[in-house]
Amino acid sequence: MGVDVCWDPEADQPAARVAAWRSMDAVTRGAKDEWLALFAPDAVVEDPVGPSMFDEEGKGHHGREGISAFWDLTIANVERFVFTIRDSHAAGDEVANVGTITTFLPGGYRVDTDGVFVYRVGEDGLVRSMRAFWETERAMATARKVED
Repeated sequence: MGVDVCWDPEADQPAARVAAWRSMDAVTRGAKDEWLALFAPDAVVEDPVGPSMFDEEGKGHHGREGISAFWDLTIANVERFVFTIRDSHAAGDEVANVGTITTFLPGGYRVDTDGVFVYRVGEDGLVRSMRAFWETERAMATARKVED
């Protein structure tokens, strides 16, 4: 039996879970500046972790400038996002969300990316790191044309 996670931003939640929710919310609305403001000046985004088509060296995107470039390379090219978080595990200053990110791409394509999405925050609540564990080949195997 699956677990449906209901996000209530007003409920008392660990800071990392709140930051993750705010991140997903900003992405779904295309609010780049709001999204960037969630990150500490020295934050790192690894999405996905390791070498990929978005990060050939696999060292992540560093600082707000690097994270902004990541947005322009990836998020800005998606027409619509749907986040389905099936479970969420908060511990200390981190949260690991288990779920699927569904992206709707130009040309009428849909891709479902299953993964574990880990956020670490500082005492100020700003994201210090976001690490997304997902497999490119597995995600691309879900690509399909959808009807309008």
